Amino acid sequence: MSYFPFLDSDIEAIFNNYPIEIREKCLQLRQLIFDTAATDSRIGPLEETLKWGEPSYLTSESKSGSMIRLHHDSRKPFDFALYFLCQTTLVESFKERYPNVFRVGGYRSLEFMVTDDLPLDAIQDCLYEALTYNLSKR
Repeated sequence: MSYFPFLDSDIEAIFNNYPIEIREKCLQLRQLIFDTAATDSRIGPLEETLKWGEPSYLTSESKSGSMIRLHHDSRKPFDFALYFLCQTTLVESFKERYPNVFRVGGYRSLEFMVTDDLPLDAIQDCLYEALTYNLSKR
């Protein structure tokens, strides 16, 4: 599979240091973030940066959405996660819309195990909601 190119070698190094199975799933999620952003011109280009030492995706130019962060920590009871700002209602909305699809971490995250089949359509829907979160507030 072809992935959106890395523009920052520090971010690429983060992905390269993940265990291979987790790297592949996280690269798939990273690509889905970029693909989802491309579906709506109001989102505009994404900024890929490091926040708390983790790959993070922001709508810095359009300010249309809320930050999305990819998280992996081998000390956690899950393999990787998508994190969202806990001051938003995003994860609560995801739980309501997909009550039996996601494992959630409070108001902050969608958590996955490497053995999980990723529910890509549902994840994309959640990513779109995050990337357009501020548009409904305007």
